[in-house]
Amino acid sequence: MKNIGTKSQINKEMIANDFRTKKKFGQNFLVDQNILKKIVDASSITENSLVIEIGPGMGSLTEHIMAKAKHVLAYEIDNDLIPILNKNFNESKFTLINDDFLHRNIDEDIKTLNLTYDKVAIIANLPYYITTPIIFKVLEESDIVSELLIMMQLEVARRITSKPKTKDYNALSVVIQFKTEAAIALKVPRTVFIPAPNVDSAVVKLNVIVDREIEPTNEKEFYGLVKAAFKQRRKTLVNNLHEKYHIKKSEIVEILEDAGYRGDIRAEHLEVSDFVTLSDLFTAYISR
Repeated sequence: MKNIGTKSQINKEMIANDFRTKKKFGQNFLVDQNILKKIVDASSITENSLVIEIGPGMGSLTEHIMAKAKHVLAYEIDNDLIPILNKNFNESKFTLINDDFLHRNIDEDIKTLNLTYDKVAIIANLPYYITTPIIFKVLEESDIVSELLIMMQLEVARRITSKPKTKDYNALSVVIQFKTEAAIALKVPRTVFIPAPNVDSAVVKLNVIVDREIEPTNEKEFYGLVKAAFKQRRKTLVNNLHEKYHIKKSEIVEILEDAGYRGDIRAEHLEVSDFVTLSDLFTAYISR
């Protein structure tokens, strides 16, 4: 192992390649070998796994993934990092795509590799500004990815894994927990990055749920209801849903109470299963 992800090595690469980090890409390079190893160890990948890495940078995390996985498919948007990555990983088990991950068809890219594998996992240190869009893209578009191990802002990590009746619980929490089993794998201080971000980070492990116990009749409507329910946290569910559906508040109260919910309940008091139930109720109601 070359130990690419050390402070001295990253600095050498930056000087040698006249490279400067770019704010527009949210580049913060992790330079702690112990944490890099812990991230990969937190995954359940094996020597037969295909791993997708988004934003590999100079390859600090890539190196540790390569030591454990069968193949790494990496997406890097920054043209200036491509020659560095090709130099560091000039081997057949590494495939590099120079493009914006959000513009790719993930499953098609995987199929073009023509590989056999036991599972497909995403392991990535994501730019903070694009964390949520990337997670949603994977969960909504891929039928192949079964695990995500994502470094993100600690605040977002807490939100994703929070439970009902807590201040961090919101629409994102509900959607993520509907699609996955989510847990914080480890916390990462801001001091182990070049340049150091303004906040601490955390690695969240998301295991995609294949056979959910409950499914909404209309998944798109489910997402819409969840988003509307949390639109204004200080408002009751009735008020927020009134703004979405333009149904009389008295009728919304009746729907809620007939289903066994209090008329003055707020969104943060509902479990994921409750949102599925309510989604089906309101889908049926508006399609009468």
